Amino acid sequence: MVFAPDTEVALRTVVNLVNSAANGREELGSVADLDAFLAAEGFSGGRTRDAAELESVRQLRAVLSAVWTADEDAAVETVNKVLRDARALPQLMKHDGWDWHLHATAPEAPLADRMGTEAAMALADVIRSKEMDRLRTCESEDCNAAVLDLSRNRSRRYCDTGNCANRAHVAAYRARQAAAG
Repeated sequence: MVFAPDTEVALRTVVNLVNSAANGREELGSVADLDAFLAAEGFSGGRTRDAAELESVRQLRAVLSAVWTADEDAAVETVNKVLRDARALPQLMKHDGWDWHLHATAPEAPLADRMGTEAAMALADVIRSKEMDRLRTCESEDCNAAVLDLSRNRSRRYCDTGNCANRAHVAAYRARQAAAG
């Protein structure tokens, strides 16, 4: 394990949030889409379920996506700003079947603040551990999706948003076949 389990879950949620706008797609086009995203990610707490909440999550997505291509200093600046803006105050919590883990906002805080704080705390662990190279962009030529590499040997190259790895492997196979024949 590279990070604590709650950190890995938060990082996967960040990747899924960032990738909800990858390659020109918009997977958070409506409040219903946001509802489905949050349900899939197991995100709980208070909600307003309105257009303003949806827009605040989209803005957070843009802020967090910049971390994937940022250097360490810029990533620190982003993480600190997200935590400051949410007035984060870390505390141990236990809920929804999770054992003790950190939360830094109240369950009734605005959704984007709660999501941003969880993301920022997870990204802080990445930065403190000197593991920024685990945050990558898909190596497929026609994909700009975020990749979170939690593999032991740091070998993850492609995203989960499409068929990027399969297409790359098929292309390499065909190239080998063409070269051999």
